[in-house]
Amino acid sequence: MKIAFLAMAGLVMGVVGGATVGVGLGLAWIELFSTSEFEGYAGMLVFFTFMPLGALIGGLGGATLFGIAAFRDHELALARQQMPRQHG
Repeated sequence: MKIAFLAMAGLVMGVVGGATVGVGLGLAWIELFSTSEFEGYAGMLVFFTFMPLGALIGGLGGATLFGIAAFRDHELALARQQMPRQHG
């Protein structure tokens, strides 16, 4: 359950962070390549191309990283339980 929860939390945080980075990259693209602003083309480029791509990549990356981290923590907890106790 912990693994699924952390994967979902990573997904949500990754989507928000990725969308933010996507908007920033889109604005940088517009400035660097002097994209036309005729009829809102520059805004549509940022919010219909860069933001969704950033959200997609960020969501997948966040869910994967948080899921792997939770899975490894779960494996470590099982290994700690199976180790024999040494008294000394």
